[in-house]
Amino acid sequence: MVAPALSWQHWGGDAGGTRFSPLEQITPANVDNLVRAWTYHTGDIESRPPAAFARTKFEATPLLVDDSLVFCTPFNEVVALDPGTGVQKWRFDPKVDTGRRPANRYACRGVAYWVDERAALDAACRSRLFMGTVDARLIALDARTGRRCPEFGTDGEVRIEVAKALLWPGEFQITSAPVVGRDVVVVGSSIGDNARVDAPEGVVRGFDARTGQPRWSFDPLIHDGITAGHANVWAPMSVDEDRGLVFLPTSSPSPDFFGGARPGDNRHSDSVVALRIETGALAWSFQTTHHDVWDYDLPAQPTLARLETGQGARDVVMQPTKQGFVFVLDRNTGAPIWPVEERAVPQGAVEGEQLLPTQPFPTHVPPLLPQHFASEDIFHAVPRVVDSSCDDQLGALRNDGLYTPPTTRGTLLYPMTGGGVNWGGAAFDPVRQILYANVSRAVHIVRLIPRDEADRMTPPRGVDFGLQRGAPFAVTRVVAMSRLGLLCNRPPWGEMVAVDLKAGKILWRATVGTTEDRAPLGLAFKWGTPLVNGVVVTGGLVFTGAMDAYLRALDAGTGEELWQGRLPAPGVANPMTYEWKGEQYLVIAAGGHSEAGTSLGDSVVAFRLARAGEAPSWWSRTIDRPGGRLSGGALVVTLVLAALAFSGWQWRVRGRRV
Repeated sequence: MVAPALSWQHWGGDAGGTRFSPLEQITPANVDNLVRAWTYHTGDIESRPPAAFARTKFEATPLLVDDSLVFCTPFNEVVALDPGTGVQKWRFDPKVDTGRRPANRYACRGVAYWVDERAALDAACRSRLFMGTVDARLIALDARTGRRCPEFGTDGEVRIEVAKALLWPGEFQITSAPVVGRDVVVVGSSIGDNARVDAPEGVVRGFDARTGQPRWSFDPLIHDGITAGHANVWAPMSVDEDRGLVFLPTSSPSPDFFGGARPGDNRHSDSVVALRIETGALAWSFQTTHHDVWDYDLPAQPTLARLETGQGARDVVMQPTKQGFVFVLDRNTGAPIWPVEERAVPQGAVEGEQLLPTQPFPTHVPPLLPQHFASEDIFHAVPRVVDSSCDDQLGALRNDGLYTPPTTRGTLLYPMTGGGVNWGGAAFDPVRQILYANVSRAVHIVRLIPRDEADRMTPPRGVDFGLQRGAPFAVTRVVAMSRLGLLCNRPPWGEMVAVDLKAGKILWRATVGTTEDRAPLGLAFKWGTPLVNGVVVTGGLVFTGAMDAYLRALDAGTGEELWQGRLPAPGVANPMTYEWKGEQYLVIAAGGHSEAGTSLGDSVVAFRLARAGEAPSWWSRTIDRPGGRLSGGALVVTLVLAALAFSGWQWRVRGRRV
């Protein structure tokens, strides 16, 4: 059993990643009384080289530990703040190289917290913070002072050794927080996509939490008879301390879009993998995508909870996917709680590919978003005579539905490789037994390029070009957009979805995000934005950021948007909540997302209910404004103007790089 978060000591609120808080001070009845409590700036805008800062994604979720609010910056600085005022208490800088060109940009989603119960109460490093870095180090700090723990590794750090020579220094990095259980700290990795077939292996490593000595390593990919790397764990992990299990969401083998050198299902890639945390021994594994050639790896933290199934309560693992599936598995065995069917999927791949004939489909819980794209789903913001570019692009592609294989002709991939649920994961309310998740809706155009042609071509600007060295094909991947710079699929482009898992029923959908921070004059068309970030559930409310600069509160029962809090930059991170000196706070990192082309910043922002004499101001408001309500010719003119702004919004959502 995993206890719900009271003070947010884990990246996902609790060790099982439910992102649920039992705090009830902030409710639908008073959410419109939220005010900004404080704002903290990391200083990265001024202190970092512009070229490096332009490659940042501020995705951190703070922890409340040892009377401090602790988080990491995109450059792996660890900062401790006073929870009530936002005043800095200490700061640690590991001095990462800002010239590495990390494949997945400068990002640090969080740190892990651990207490050494064997140490004296006043001993240095009795409570510790662990962080993985962009330059592949695992660092241990005293949680109270921010000083290195010298007995851990060498002067408080362990360097992760990669067996294979890197193509460039940034090919291998760590972006998600480690996890700790039974005195073992576990860390994954993030590896550059589509560079080569024989890529670095996706080894997950366990270290002694006191000394930093290696305890075990686990390569998710079985290499017998295949040539591939990856299957790494770049997304957050979960821990069941009582069972002594760590749960890994594994990624696809290399490269993402051609698997001719790796026949078979490529077990244990694209899987929920449960390991014995003390030894690294495999307990069980469940694969969600066989022989992945779509970059449909597992991007989200497995959520651990006790679920009413209709046949009694069971401890389960809930795993959302990019395809929009939610797999619900028994925590002891990995067996599906409800039937999962192997269904036939499109065949007819390029020469040398060896697709598998079926893929697993959950039968009880419906998909969180549509999984097929038809001509009527094309978004015509203006009449076709003005712009038919989406029809022209998409009509020429192979489109046989979910799992249509990549082709030299070009394949319509929907959901896209950054679609469905991403690294933000899902939240689960154990009281109401409801799952909440953000999803993104967009179309990818994936095209395989024959090797002789690829070796001569100049990579197209604005297109993700993967050489896939060692394969007979390179790959291009681009989000389908119109000539006006708008997504080719009909809105909404981002939604929050509430699911009754026991009933197997979608309860509601709510569009999240507007065009306000992109369109001229701040016009707020409620089309939604991609939502790679997660949510927090508390007091009958669900809070989320988006790729516009607002923190939002939705009614957990209905999905009605009740409140917006203005941010200095988009909060493309998971919000968190805690109680401090009798007041409940909501906090989110607001620094934007360079790959999505949003504005960038370096802020952490906290909200709380107004005290006596305080009142909400312009940046905090209930949802009663008519933003975006235009008609007729005014709408067409505005859309054309908005397109000029949207054309700068690159929407380059690249699978696991989100």
